[in-house]
Amino acid sequence: MASGTLGQASLAATTNTTVYTCVGSPVTFNVNMYNTTGYPIAVNLGVCASATPNVDGSEYIEFQTVIPPNSALERGGIVATAGKRVVAYANYAGISVNVYGFES
Repeated sequence: MASGTLGQASLAATTNTTVYTCVGSPVTFNVNMYNTTGYPIAVNLGVCASATPNVDGSEYIEFQTVIPPNSALERGGIVATAGKRVVAYANYAGISVNVYGFES
């Protein structure tokens, strides 16, 4: 069972990035998205069955949420089953994503 930091990524612009894939079941985790730039960036965050979120939006927990310059967005207490992926997206580069928690 892993605990602590489960995944990290620096997002490329306009690209869905799988930051972490759940291996245990259930997995409880938090996600922190930090804007390292001097301008606002819109982000998406999903807990998804594949590397691309459903087009109907059902897998998003954040959609086009704007993170101000040098600020963070944190979502906590997320529980997912084995095989689910934490997928992040940003409209510009400059977002660092950290997933931390524990696998059961």
